[in-house]
Amino acid sequence: MRKTTILALYVASTLLLSSRSPRDFLTRRLAADLIASSSTFRAQRQFDLSTGVISNQTYLSPKYLALQHRGWISAVVARCPTAITPPCWDVTLTPSGVDTFQILLAPADAGKQSFSIPAARRELLAITGIAKQGNVADAEFTWHWLPLNEVGAVMYSGDVHYRSTASFRSYDDGWRVVETSPHSGQPLDEALKNADPTP
Repeated sequence: MRKTTILALYVASTLLLSSRSPRDFLTRRLAADLIASSSTFRAQRQFDLSTGVISNQTYLSPKYLALQHRGWISAVVARCPTAITPPCWDVTLTPSGVDTFQILLAPADAGKQSFSIPAARRELLAITGIAKQGNVADAEFTWHWLPLNEVGAVMYSGDVHYRSTASFRSYDDGWRVVETSPHSGQPLDEALKNADPTP
């Protein structure tokens, strides 16, 4: 009789476990897969550049200083439009800058003074902790920018790591990452925008 009861319990527990999906348990591996495959996390970082007349404040920004340091842009003092406080700079791409950016530009952007190119994408490094309460959870994770080209390598160092927190919610088909929602926790898009570099 006792063997029959044990066997029945074993069969029942096996059936219960086999009816569960791997997405029913929020493990570090599942959290990493859900974050890394989310459209928010996979969105590439665009690099925007304007040539022509720009303000002194823009010209002295870190991204323009980096482009100057690489020898990709040059500038001369220019007359400011009425909306901009002097001094202003007329920025142009150097021959080296043309070679660098030309292969990265979309055909429709060739010849434009303002353009945008893909420069980097995020890479998840590790899930550092998960806190669950009922059907909601938060997972802390670290990530960094992975440059996609020479411009991305100048603008985004892969050595700088960021710490963010993603919110999850359990549905009837398993756990899902909360990408954009005002209702539960911090959505992933806000977590990534507000990420602080790790010490």
